[in-house]
Amino acid sequence: KVTELVLDNCRSSNGEIEGLSDSFKELEFLSMASVELTSLAKLPTLSKLRKLELSDNIISGGLEVLAERCPNLTYLNLSGNKIKDLGTVEALQNLKNLKSLDLFNCEITNLEDYRDSIFELLQQITYLDGFDQEDNEAPDSEDDEEGDEDDDNEDEGEAGPPGEYEEEDDEDDGGSDLGEGEEEEEVGLSYLMKEGIQ
Repeated sequence: KVTELVLDNCRSSNGEIEGLSDSFKELEFLSMASVELTSLAKLPTLSKLRKLELSDNIISGGLEVLAERCPNLTYLNLSGNKIKDLGTVEALQNLKNLKSLDLFNCEITNLEDYRDSIFELLQQITYLDGFDQEDNEAPDSEDDEEGDEDDDNEDEGEAGPPGEYEEEDDEDDGGSDLGEGEEEEEVGLSYLMKEGIQ
């Protein structure tokens, strides 16, 4: 009775991930990021699925399948796909429970009036790309499982701002023969080891 399944970076073949079938009846959260998925045609029927993560794939259409097989979706992430026009997104009108849609890094985001058009087209959604129509950010409880709120957590980490260590590395080991990219990586690791940072 699996309710959450993460298949990120698994390779799909012919638009299908081996082993993902209708037998996952209880699934509520499914993540298939970066699996080279080109189509949703072979998506199994997952009637309890509420959150579907499909970022960084090659999906360009065929979204009407979602309403048939995952009718209860509330959250859909299609960021980093090949979605170019409103006609493609129109198929999501039948997902009556959809509250949050992410199309970040899709070509459609370059359209003039992109946000207004999507909110008009999909009147059931509250959040587009993590923000509502008034540009208020989606609350943590809604989407933090997908990592949308990473920025908040980073402030509390001890790692410091990006780039802080790189500068120190350059001073430590300026005269190395290694190429620039390699040098930073090598020195970064040895620096971490030396400092005993876990």
